[in-house]
Amino acid sequence: MRAAVLYQFGVPLEIQNVPDPEVEAGEVLIQVEACGVCHSDYHLTHGEWDLLRPITKLPLIPGHEVAGRIVRTGPGVEGFREGDRVGVPWLHYSCDECEFCLSGRETLCPKQKVTGCTVDGGFAELIKAKASHTARIPENLSMDEAAPLLCAGVTVYKALRVADAKPGERLVVFGVGGLRHVAVQLGKAAGMEVGAVDVSDDKLDLARECGADWVANAAESPPHKQVKSHGGGGDVVMVTAASTAAYDAALRSIRRGGVLAVVGMTPEPISVSTVALVSGEFRIVASAVGTRKDLEDVLRLASEGKVRCRTETRPLEAANQVFEEMKEGTISGRIVLKVNGQ
Repeated sequence: MRAAVLYQFGVPLEIQNVPDPEVEAGEVLIQVEACGVCHSDYHLTHGEWDLLRPITKLPLIPGHEVAGRIVRTGPGVEGFREGDRVGVPWLHYSCDECEFCLSGRETLCPKQKVTGCTVDGGFAELIKAKASHTARIPENLSMDEAAPLLCAGVTVYKALRVADAKPGERLVVFGVGGLRHVAVQLGKAAGMEVGAVDVSDDKLDLARECGADWVANAAESPPHKQVKSHGGGGDVVMVTAASTAAYDAALRSIRRGGVLAVVGMTPEPISVSTVALVSGEFRIVASAVGTRKDLEDVLRLASEGKVRCRTETRPLEAANQVFEEMKEGTISGRIVLKVNGQ
């Protein structure tokens, strides 16, 4: 099969023919039709995350927003058959036995495996996955639409849940790109007032198209002052950009008693004023991707037309070019790689 393979951190992926995956017990083999390109793929393949770099397998096929159809099932697989439309998310496996799995926090499982990191991902014509962690894609969703929801969608959905976001509250999203425009839609679907902050007018226009009630251009004046002009700030301020500057501004944009939702992972530490935290009684919560139940909820919302990811398709061979565009910050929606002649 054709695949984009990483052999060394920080060097371009190599498009080449590699052996097809061999399906084992409890696994399914999937013909990939679409695979989203996530900023996490960029950071991971460039070795920028200290915690993930040591556990990343090399050589590696990246990609964790995988949508396709089952072409084979392994021994012991029930509930799936050839032709089923399915998706493979970041969470490739969790044990279902530890304290975290048993308490509904499987994303913290110490035995977890990660698609496109500790096991091969979807920048390929075929991928094998655990049937237990494979999601069903609704019939009325295209593969292109579904793929980014397997990470971008479920990540911001869970972040809102962890932040205990409520209808009528104000959500402020810092940065409007791959994940962020989905966050705007999910916030509106949850009955929240939603504001968006960015330095790009094009991305702010995208936020408006997605339903943002107001926007703020951080290049024109201090963003926290613009945000605070709306009711004193955000009840939930979400940062999905890997930017320390975004976190600095976000921390000053929280309404008293509000929450900072940490989603974007910066290579550098962020600075937090303990005086500000205490005086404002702010909370900081972090969220890593989502559970299988979270993913089911997001795909249902998408099938109901309440969230839709803006996508642009490219061939598998364009993976390295997409990474360059990510580095330059020129992508406003989500890029999806198409394979198998789709």
